[in-house]
Amino acid sequence: MLDWNDLRHFLAVARTGSTLAAGRQLRVSQTTAARRVTALEAELKLILFERRPTGYVLTPAGEALLEQAEAVEAAAGSFADAAATQSRDARGTVKLTVDEIYAIALLPPILKELHEAWPEIRIELDPSEAKRDLQAGEADVALRATKGRADASLVGRRLGQDYWTIYCSRDYAAAHGRPRRRSELHGHAFIGGGSPMVWHVWREWLERNGFADQVAVHHGTSTGLLAAARAGLGLAVLPSLVADLDPDLVRCLPPERDHEFEFWLLTHERLRHTPRVRAVLDFLYERLIRVVRERDGRVAQDAAAPVVQAVRG
Repeated sequence: MLDWNDLRHFLAVARTGSTLAAGRQLRVSQTTAARRVTALEAELKLILFERRPTGYVLTPAGEALLEQAEAVEAAAGSFADAAATQSRDARGTVKLTVDEIYAIALLPPILKELHEAWPEIRIELDPSEAKRDLQAGEADVALRATKGRADASLVGRRLGQDYWTIYCSRDYAAAHGRPRRRSELHGHAFIGGGSPMVWHVWREWLERNGFADQVAVHHGTSTGLLAAARAGLGLAVLPSLVADLDPDLVRCLPPERDHEFEFWLLTHERLRHTPRVRAVLDFLYERLIRVVRERDGRVAQDAAAPVVQAVRG
């Protein structure tokens, strides 16, 4: 029978990339972390990691089992939290940091449901694109997109891919056509700007592809990009978790692999069992994972539509 402690060590090594960092995160020795992973591999009769000089890298078998291991972790965490709430109330303030565009376009209905479910928890929302230091107490929970691994002192749950690509409004597409290839972008109006981090990448892409002179309007925030795109001013780069579920917007180009990030719900290790923080983490995860799956389903349906049409034709 599988030992849950072995799965905990498997997840820690997968997330940190080494038995040393995993041991520190779990407060055990490096030898114990390595032994637990080896024991799990022996039990499963599978090799889960490639042992490289630079660290541990998941094999295809390890990658295939990662999501299931995370589901076991989530179930175990939910069980523990449910037991904890029987003796301790979840109440008080939780500081939540998230990029402004998600705070405005994604979270409001979710936070409404959260308040209805946990009326004694007060959410202090920080809609900032600055990276808050959870270890220093600048926030309790972060909804964050990252390309690399999170700090070893942070714990959290992966929600899926977070990527940005080009969108326009349905009205704009009806009036000017919906470009579906990079070669079809010539002659279209672009909306420039976004946060400094977004605009740095977006401007470089426009310049590299020869579209910089087609920028018709510039906004200083990502929410400005969203508002301008909805109004039909032109094409804008937007996050898929917002734009793919917006009935007024349509996707123009598939995302580029270099621009894909992982979306995480994070908190500091010392807060993970605090009732109010645990309640917020569990609630947000359950609601946001639904959004991610809905996004993925709509994207797959949209991608398949031309094929179906071709077959019917």
